[in-house]
Formats: sequence, structure tokens, C-alpha cells
Amino acid sequence: MKCTLLIICLLITNIVIGQTANVKLSGSIFGAPTDTLFVSQMYDNNRIKDFDTIIMDKAGKFSADLILPREDYYLLRLENANVHLVCRNQSDIKIYGDGKKLNDFCNILNSDESASMNTFVKELERFQLKNDSAITAVKKDPSQSESINQYMQKEYYSFQSKLKAFVGSNSNSAALVIALSAINLDQDPKTYASIIQQLLKSFPSSLTVQKYAENFERIMAEKEKNKPLGIGKVAPEFEELMLDRETKLKLSDLRGKVVLIDFWASWCGPCRRENPNVVKTYNRYKDKGFTIMSVSLDKDLGKWKAAIEADQLSWPNHVSDLGGWQSKVSRLYQVGSVPFTVLIDAQGKIIKTNLRGSALESELEKIFK
Repeated sequence: MKCTLLIICLLITNIVIGQTANVKLSGSIFGAPTDTLFVSQMYDNNRIKDFDTIIMDKAGKFSADLILPREDYYLLRLENANVHLVCRNQSDIKIYGDGKKLNDFCNILNSDESASMNTFVKELERFQLKNDSAITAVKKDPSQSESINQYMQKEYYSFQSKLKAFVGSNSNSAALVIALSAINLDQDPKTYASIIQQLLKSFPSSLTVQKYAENFERIMAEKEKNKPLGIGKVAPEFEELMLDRETKLKLSDLRGKVVLIDFWASWCGPCRRENPNVVKTYNRYKDKGFTIMSVSLDKDLGKWKAAIEADQLSWPNHVSDLGGWQSKVSRLYQVGSVPFTVLIDAQGKIIKTNLRGSALESELEKIFK
């Protein structure tokens, strides 16, 4: 449930010089404790890099034409208060706020992305404050943990609803960068990936976005590598009985060919409907170094053999221990549903999993082009 507040951060030690951005910032911040505003970014463990300063007059009015290193995310800092800005080339952003409570009372004009981002930052900070207070309260009085957790569960679902609304209403907007900190990458990689793609589309010149994308790719590649069936790993070896119930076939016996390990069963409707595509693919590439090893989750030998004949599964590599869902090979490959496939290369290394239909065809076209 812990949600870490995002601080726009470049995650690099040296600021890379790129195409500059001409940006105008103006407005009025009344009641400010100081007359100095800083235009900054945070990087490398939240260290601040200031790019320019703006001096306000006695009434809090200011206007400045700035040349920033690049189009990117910046902070307009007033002591400990931050206004998050999406600065594009030729941006003309107007900011009006209360200098004593700038985080709470700030109006941004001429930049809908910045305005949306700051609105959600407030929601994020409110939830973070409640979450931190709940943690402190439980540590102080563990007997209250159940009631506090119930309260925070409601707050969490309320915040998630607001997060979903924010993401939905800011499609393809640079403002979405602030949502990344509120999404658990382990629990919802699909949404996280979608936001990364939208940011690359909406703000491709942003070094911050580029770094988030690179970090995301690195994390996902590492996760993939650590999976039992991770891409590039050698597929787990197994040996199983064939149709004659006497001959055994090892996966490694097919080394030298591109192999599709196809988990299926005669009783599986989706498997049977997919079989014509599998047959078509086999016939197209069998003379180019491709074969199929079908692993059945059947329990009935007769039904298994009948399905092979009916669906014209003409390749010779059919194996099963007739153990159904308790099949040794299906448990080895952590098969949770069928059909399920694993495509391996001539060295026995996993190329991709769960390829079917046009996706399998496309992958084989790349291999045998």
C-alpha cells in the first residue's frame, strides 16, 4: 500500500546538454516568504540542480524569459514548495498562487499538462500523508492496527479510483509522468508500460521520460531473465513417453531445430480450435528446421490418440504421462492453462512463450526469413 511520492528526477549525475527550450514564466505569488524563485530539476538521489532564478517584486509579480537546457520537467521552487512544470519550447506559462501555501493554492495557465500534473500531485501528497500517519500510529499503538488498516484500505481504494480517473482523463499527456510513482510495477506492469509508451509519444524530447523508459526496460528485462521460462534461458529438459507408450522422447533429442513446445489436451476446446493454425504453421516451416513437440494433458489414451488423428497433427513428437493437470512436464513448465506454448531456438533457448496464430507466424517469419 506504500506509495512513494514522485519527485521529478533525471536519475543521472551529469546533466546532458541537448536542444534548448525558450520558456516564459510569469505570474504572481502573494505573501511569499522570499522574493526568489528557482527553476530547477532534481537528479541523482534528489540533489537539486538550479538552472535559473527569478526575482519577484514587492507585490509578488514576476516575469522571466528563460533558456532552459531542453524541453523537460522542471520545478519552480519557493523555499520548500514546488510547482511542477512541463516546459516545452516556446511555453508561456502563467502561475498564480499563495506564497504561504503554494503546494495547496496554485493556479497554472497556458499549460494544461502542468495544471493537471499539479492537481494530481496534491492527491498523491494527501494519500502519502495519511499513509505515513497510519504507519506512525500503528507503531505507537499496535492494538489499533486492525482498525487503522481497515481505514487505510478504504483510503487506498479511493486513491486508486482517483489515479485511474487521472490516467484516463490525461491520455497521451506529459502530465502522466506523475502517475508512475503511484503504480506498483510488480502488480500492474501493463498500466505502467502503457503510460511509458504514452509519455514517449507525447514528450519524446524529455530526458526524464527517456530515463524512465530505459529504467523500465532494464527492470522488465531483469524480471524476464529471472523467470523460470525467461527469454534466453535454456528450456528445462524433460523426457516423456510417446504414443506407443514404450518409446521415450527427450526435448534435447530435437536440438538443432526450432521447436514449439505445445501444451494441449483433447478435451480443451480452445486447443482444438487452435490446432488448424498449428498444423498450417508446421507444414509451412517443417522443411526449414522447425518442428513441434506436443505435450498432452490428457488422461485417456484413446481420446488423446483420436484427437491427434482427427486434427491431423502429423508431426511425430507427441508425449504425455496421462497425468492431466498433474502432468510432470506441465508442472515443470508451470502451465496454468492450455493452450500454452514455448518457442525455443536450435540451441534449446527460449525465444518467447504463449505464441499462437499470427503471433507465432510472425515470429517464425523473422527466424526463417
